[in-house]
Amino acid sequence: MEYKEVVGRIAPCGLDCSRCADYAGGEIPKLSLRLGELLNGYLRVAKIKEEINPIFTGYPQFEEVLKSFAQAACSGCRGNNVLCPIECAAGECSKEKGVDFCFQCEEFPCSKKIAPQIQARWLKFNLRMKEIGVEEFYREQSRFPRY
Repeated sequence: MEYKEVVGRIAPCGLDCSRCADYAGGEIPKLSLRLGELLNGYLRVAKIKEEINPIFTGYPQFEEVLKSFAQAACSGCRGNNVLCPIECAAGECSKEKGVDFCFQCEEFPCSKKIAPQIQARWLKFNLRMKEIGVEEFYREQSRFPRY
């Protein structure tokens, strides 16, 4: 994948927006939609199965979660419809500094308000991108679970 494509998928902090469950057009929403289609009408079977396995009493909630995944609408941190629950200064700061990723900034690593939930990964990911390059980092990260 080319640098420009990777920039469209990875946030300035290094998290891969394209593999997030909330990313519109990502694999999770597509697979969730497909699974929902394949399971259409399964509630009838789930009611029968709950006598044998009580886990199926939660099937309606599972359907709701699956629908939620299928309706993902986030554009990713670089888009116009950012729905990420993590508040992080990296996105705005990278725009102000004119860089694609934090590691490209002269002040990196800095003391900007990086969300505590991603602080350790932010540093690790940006140091790794600096070491091996953005494209290779993307290939490397695609082998690991997003979460």
